[in-house]
Amino acid sequence: MTLPRVVLASASPRRRELLTPFFPGLVVESPRVDEASSPSESPHELVERLALAKARYGASRHPRALVIGADTVVVLDGEILGKPSSRREVVDMLARLSGRWHQVITGLALVFEEKELVSRAVTEVHFAHLPQEEIEFYAATGEPMDKAGAYGIQGMGGLFVSEIRGSYSNVVGLPLRLLYLLMEKMGWDIKDWMAVGFGESRDPSFREVKA
Repeated sequence: MTLPRVVLASASPRRRELLTPFFPGLVVESPRVDEASSPSESPHELVERLALAKARYGASRHPRALVIGADTVVVLDGEILGKPSSRREVVDMLARLSGRWHQVITGLALVFEEKELVSRAVTEVHFAHLPQEEIEFYAATGEPMDKAGAYGIQGMGGLFVSEIRGSYSNVVGLPLRLLYLLMEKMGWDIKDWMAVGFGESRDPSFREVKA
């Protein structure tokens, strides 16, 4: 069976880094999708709708590909904390997260030809108490500016996280276990793509185990 090309419909470099080890020749397509939320829409509904919209956009550009779409939000007390637009907003968001639990919710969608699947993952994240000088220092680095909730767990922002409950990769931006399960449900085995990358250049026993 010929494996389809895999397309990531996302502009996020973190998602690309997460998926590259699994999919040789991964194609990245930045989706043109209106990400505005509806007042009546819950965070769970929002991320699933946007993830599917992104995947559909990718499929429209790559009709014979297996397309992955994702959307992640940070939620505190039921309120979505988006990407900060200024250093002041970074400081305000981090001050609100300090010493508290919040949720990171990612919608994940797969589109292949006429098939569509969408689901979501939720991770609980606890921040340590952050002194004001630490907040100001982190804000000055510029790292928080393109990240929902004004922090990146895979970068310097990971210094503030004292505990997580759930998927770490979900907090980075794409829940890998959920991706594995959705692909399986759609009839694909992610290990087939891995065998293409590893089986030809690594230990021959990899191919034997896969077979």
